[in-house]
Amino acid sequence: MTMAPMSNITDAGFRRMLLKFGRPDVFWTEFVSVDGLFSKGRESMLKVLKFSPAEHPIVAQIFGTEPDLFEKTAVLIKKLGFDGIDINMGCPNKDVEKRGAGAALIKNPDLAKQIIVAVKRGAGKLPVSVKTRIGYAKNEIAEWLPALLKENLAALTVHLRARNESVKVPAHWELAQKIMKFRDRYSPETLIFGNGDIKSLAQARQMAKKTGLDGIMVGRGVLENPWFFSERSPDIRERLDSVVEHAETFDKIGNPKNFNSLKKYFKGYVTGFDGAKNLRERLMDAKSATEVRKIIKDF
Repeated sequence: MTMAPMSNITDAGFRRMLLKFGRPDVFWTEFVSVDGLFSKGRESMLKVLKFSPAEHPIVAQIFGTEPDLFEKTAVLIKKLGFDGIDINMGCPNKDVEKRGAGAALIKNPDLAKQIIVAVKRGAGKLPVSVKTRIGYAKNEIAEWLPALLKENLAALTVHLRARNESVKVPAHWELAQKIMKFRDRYSPETLIFGNGDIKSLAQARQMAKKTGLDGIMVGRGVLENPWFFSERSPDIRERLDSVVEHAETFDKIGNPKNFNSLKKYFKGYVTGFDGAKNLRERLMDAKSATEVRKIIKDF
């Protein structure tokens, strides 16, 4: 089981908390721009790529459009000690797509292939994978996925929605077995992971067994329940202590983001008990870890 790379979510602080709660088999970082790594914003980008030894195995996810920069980035990631490199070819963010990156690459398979070749050249023996979707405006697995698989990726993760489908549209798990047939035909050694709408570890295991996929990647399910991978049901005391610990961890690791970025995690911790909603509302006004601690103590 792996955790999906989610921008502004799977940062170093959250990953540290998951080491305590129950970790996935493989960690993924937030995605990082290859352009940013070779610009004035380099130092901020490098902070996003910081990780602790306990997080191995961990994969760095990158995005962009310039094959040369992808190759340079792959060399850098190898030096940083990561266990793999993943190329984002599925992000629907409009700013990312304006650059021709993320999900926009689904419409440009020739460039996608050039990028994979460049990353593999820079990565040496480091495994190279891709995370993508079933298509852009519709199901295009028959055209899109073989183009990727022919590049002999170590792994391919498929979010089972098209780029233009919102999360309100159920993920198309019925396509998983067809995707596995493409894998068997074009690149039998490539691992295939499915992603979309997984709410529990039991469901993930069931889906892997049913579809024959090599693994399952979980995104929002972990944000909604930080104890996802351990299948534990923590009591109120542990939940409240974890809010404080996460806030203090955010400060300790020197996160380059604004403290407000931490607040997206509060709902996953503060839920399922009397007064939870009111407490979350109070926590949303906190401006520091010290204030978080005081609010929790008062509660």
